[in-house]
Amino acid sequence: MRRYLTATFLSLRTRNYRLFFLGQSVSFTGTWMQKMAQAWLVLELTNSGAWLGVTLAATQLPTLFLTPWGGLMADRFSKRTILTATAVAAMFPSLLLGILTLTHHITVQLVLVLALTGGVVDALNKPARQSFPSELVPVAHLTNAVMLNNVIQDTGKVIGPAIGGVLIAGVGLPFTFFWNAMSFVAVIAALLLMGPDELAAPEPVGRGRGQLRAGLAYVRASPQLLGPLALLASVGLVAYNFQLLLPLLGRETFGGDARTVGYLLGALGAGSVIGGLALAGVLQATIGRIIAAAAVLAILFVAIGLSPTPAFAFLLVFMLGASSILFKSIASTWLQLTAAPAMRGWVLALLVVAIGGTTPIGAPVMGWLAEQFGTRATFVLAGVLTATATALALWYLRRTTADSCQDRTCSTPVASSASSARC
Repeated sequence: MRRYLTATFLSLRTRNYRLFFLGQSVSFTGTWMQKMAQAWLVLELTNSGAWLGVTLAATQLPTLFLTPWGGLMADRFSKRTILTATAVAAMFPSLLLGILTLTHHITVQLVLVLALTGGVVDALNKPARQSFPSELVPVAHLTNAVMLNNVIQDTGKVIGPAIGGVLIAGVGLPFTFFWNAMSFVAVIAALLLMGPDELAAPEPVGRGRGQLRAGLAYVRASPQLLGPLALLASVGLVAYNFQLLLPLLGRETFGGDARTVGYLLGALGAGSVIGGLALAGVLQATIGRIIAAAAVLAILFVAIGLSPTPAFAFLLVFMLGASSILFKSIASTWLQLTAAPAMRGWVLALLVVAIGGTTPIGAPVMGWLAEQFGTRATFVLAGVLTATATALALWYLRRTTADSCQDRTCSTPVASSASSARC
């Protein structure tokens, strides 16, 4: 047991990663409180799933357009500096949202503006945050660090919505927004306490013309990068709209209140945390496991759509959270290990676009479908489309690996490690 626990929390032996872990743990709790509270606020103001989808799209729209630039920044400048600056900037939209809600001057239009502003900051933050663990821990510990990094976020999904639901019912919406604003203080403190000499920062990439095009060409030329990224984008487009689908499931399908929605989001986060911790010390990144995790996600979306009772839905959402963190963590680790160090920030930016940048397209569509055909049918459709994308990704990776390995020896059509994948 001691050996298992040591392997699970291996990255925490590194001081800089410990600081990063603690700061992000506080921040993500506040972030998920705000996501839940913002969704509930929009439903109170509009009583519309379509408006909720538009709000979620506004939050993620900058991810689609600005994250590639954030990736270039992460390759050019100090990631620690970028993370500090964006943490300071992120405090202000949350403070304004809390003040406007408290003074009863909030409108859905103002929610959209502040969601868009926060999304801009987040788009510039994510590539640096996603790739920062590679500077904090040895290469051999990277899979563990990425898994724990996702566990941090998903721990916030457990604690944040549960606290948010209780606060909304007890003292009102504004205090969830104020909590999130103050949570960034922990991030800033952790970053400032880090030892800069202990960071394994790669050589910064110099300015140059056509770097975005060169980055796209680099990914396009590597099926082992392009295949997982395309699958992530497909799943992000139709399935990773939890802040839209789970509030609708709790409120519209099961007739619950803010606490029901909070518990559903909490179940999602609990599954992510427990699943992540269970496998953080033993899981390795492979193409086959990326495909398997996506297939499980597809099955669970269909099952949630057919769930007969709230209790059964809670169980399935818990399992969905575990599958979700495995899918994202394995894919993220695979991309970091496969990409060249000088392109790591750019590739991780594409990962962020694939998961979050597709939301501005998918969320309004899924919200409209939920209004027209019901939340259950929307969950089933998301599962079917995810299964289709998984099958296409498997076919593409088998075909391209077979083509690239023709007349050479390869271990398997769908490789089990980064080295075998590249023959």
